[in-house]
Amino acid sequence: MSELVKVEIVDNIQIVTVNRPEARNAINYETALELVKAWDQLDDNDKVVIGILTGAGNTFSSGMDLKAFAANGQRPVIEGRGFAGLCERPPRKPMIAAIEGYALAGGCEMALACDLIVAASNASFGLPEVKRGIVPGSGGMLRLPSRIPYHAAMEAILTGDMMPARRAYELGLVNRLVEPGKALEQALELARVVAKNGPLAVQTAKKIVTESRDWRQADMFDLQRPRIAHIFTSADAKEGSTAFAEKREPVWQGK
Repeated sequence: MSELVKVEIVDNIQIVTVNRPEARNAINYETALELVKAWDQLDDNDKVVIGILTGAGNTFSSGMDLKAFAANGQRPVIEGRGFAGLCERPPRKPMIAAIEGYALAGGCEMALACDLIVAASNASFGLPEVKRGIVPGSGGMLRLPSRIPYHAAMEAILTGDMMPARRAYELGLVNRLVEPGKALEQALELARVVAKNGPLAVQTAKKIVTESRDWRQADMFDLQRPRIAHIFTSADAKEGSTAFAEKREPVWQGK
């Protein structure tokens, strides 16, 4: 991994840090390639249950590196994976965005591609693309209306104005609102709660929730049934019930 992206594993949690504070953690093509390696490492490491995405220097990400794009015309979009190698195909494992400072444009869309969000109270979210005559095409228009009320999402998308973290929390976009400088610490606390659970169950739960958004009501249980059958015959399911009966902590195998 290069210095553009730092990866650290704490217990069974992988922390991925975009490390371009001098550019407000704007994403260029090289950074996107390094992030792809981080997402693959997250999914491939059987000892890791959940990931955290954050940014160095008290800023999450200001989105695409416009200076780099102007210089070489190369967008930080990876084929089949989207912006930052994340927005079109997030990892199988859950992700928490730990946000300090700005999460703007593609940076906001990276946060939306995560499953949980912890934000400092002075952080700001925004999809300012319309102010530049473009649109938030890396998930902003697709994900935001399903995370917060329609009219609030449309206001954010059509005005391009920034949304304070407290407002995002009130609308349900942010899971935890914390003191400035504490986002990563609190994200780790939340990740530890998730990581105590069965890893196979956690991954399957994420898969069902994300895939079922466009299932017809008449079909949803038929579609869910084969996708969860393996859970109830898994070693983890047996271990979970045995540990409960024996009043001890479970020892998960992830299978």
